[in-house]
Amino acid sequence: MLKEFKEFAMKGNVLDLAVGVVIGAAFGKIVTSLVNDIIMPVISILTKGLDFENLFLSLDGSNYTTLAAAKEAGAATLNYGVFISNIIDFLIIAFSIFIVVRQINKLNRKKEVPAPKKTKQCKFCLNEIHIDAVRCPNCTSELKK
Repeated sequence: MLKEFKEFAMKGNVLDLAVGVVIGAAFGKIVTSLVNDIIMPVISILTKGLDFENLFLSLDGSNYTTLAAAKEAGAATLNYGVFISNIIDFLIIAFSIFIVVRQINKLNRKKEVPAPKKTKQCKFCLNEIHIDAVRCPNCTSELKK
């Protein structure tokens, strides 16, 4: 059983998947930083100082100035600002993956080579005939090679 597990774990697909997960996790951190540290502050400026991280609804009825203050007080909150940030994270990651897959598909797309012609047109009756024909089977005209 241990030998079978080792064979399974060392297959190319499993190793490729493991590498993909690690790179994906690192990429996720980069995108999260991009959203939280670059995009959301710009959006905050465009929305006249709206801080998405502190957009929340306190479920205990009290008013808290920040999400951290609400959490420190132990209040249950609906963190819709964090949710908006996560949606933006997802959209950036999905778009990035789309671009990568699109480029890979472009590289893998084989240029279609037209199949060699197997027919030609009889110049007398205009019917399609085999390319090597020396006489048209329809009108019986002699054809030049």
